[in-house]
Amino acid sequence: MLTSTSIRPFPTRATPRSSRFIQRVIKPWLLLLPLLFFNVVVILAPSLGTIYYAFTDWSGLGDAQWTGLANFQRLLGDTIFWRAFGNNLIWCILFLTVPIGMALLGASLLANIRRGQTFFRVLYFAPYVIASVVVTALWRNIFNPSMGIGVQLAKLGLLWADIKFLGDSNIVLYSVAFIDNWHWWGFLLVIYFAAMQSVDYSLYEHARLEGANRWQEFIHITLPGIRPTLVFTLLITVIFSFLAFEYVWLLTQGGPANASEMLSTMAYKSAFRRFEAGYAAAIGLTTSVICLVFGTLFVALRRRGWEI
Repeated sequence: MLTSTSIRPFPTRATPRSSRFIQRVIKPWLLLLPLLFFNVVVILAPSLGTIYYAFTDWSGLGDAQWTGLANFQRLLGDTIFWRAFGNNLIWCILFLTVPIGMALLGASLLANIRRGQTFFRVLYFAPYVIASVVVTALWRNIFNPSMGIGVQLAKLGLLWADIKFLGDSNIVLYSVAFIDNWHWWGFLLVIYFAAMQSVDYSLYEHARLEGANRWQEFIHITLPGIRPTLVFTLLITVIFSFLAFEYVWLLTQGGPANASEMLSTMAYKSAFRRFEAGYAAAIGLTTSVICLVFGTLFVALRRRGWEI
C-alpha cells in the first residue's frame, strides 16, 4: 500500500534563463507589435510630421521649405486666428456651465425615480448616439430662415421669434453650441447618474437625521462623492471645446463672416482651401499645446494628492 511518504514527485528541470527571458519579455512585445505598429503609423508619425511642417512653408504637395517661426509670427498677427481662439474660449465656457449644470440637475432628479430609470436613461442618451450629420440636418431644418420654427412662430403672432439663428453673426455661435449641447448633455447625465449610484446611501440617511435639506445633501455628499468623475468630465470638456469641429463645420463652416470660426475650421480651410498646409499645421500644433497644458495640469493635481 502506497503512502504519502512513499510517493516522490518527479524531478523538474529548471527552465533556462534564455527561455524565461523570451516568455516574460520578448513574447509580450511580439503580441503588442501589431498594435504598436498601427499606433506609430496612425498617431505618432502624423504627430511628428505636424510638428515639422508647422515650421515650414508647405502647400501639401512637393517639398516643404523651412521657415522657422514664421507661421507662428503670422498667427500672432492674424485677426481671424484671434477671433477663432476667442470663439473657442466662449465655447469652452458655455460647455463648462450649461451642459454640466443640466446633467448634474437631471442626474440628481433621476436618482430619486424608482420606476422607469432605464427608460429615462435611454431617452437622454439617445441624442448622443445619433450621427452628427443627422443631428445637424434635423436642426438645420428647424432653424431654416424661410420655413423653420422662427417663421412658424412669427405666423402665430410672435414676430420677435423670427430669428436667423444660423445667419445672424451675433447669435450663430450660441445657436451651434445649443445644437451641440442638445446631444452632449445627455451623455454627461448618464455618466453622473452612474457615479451617483456608487455614493454610500447611508450618508444621505445620516444627513436627513441631522436635518439636512436636498441642496445640502447635494453640496456636501453628492458632489464630493462624484468628484473624480466630475473633474474628469471637466477636463474632457475643455479638451473637446478646443477640438470642436464637426457641428460647426456641418452647420456654418465658420460663418457668417467668421462669427463661428474655430481653430479647427480655420486649420481645415488653410490646409484644403488655401493649400497652406504648413500654416494649418502651426494652428493644429498650437491647439494641441493648449490641450496639453490642461492635461498636464490634471496630472499635476493628481500627483499632488488631489482626489481627481
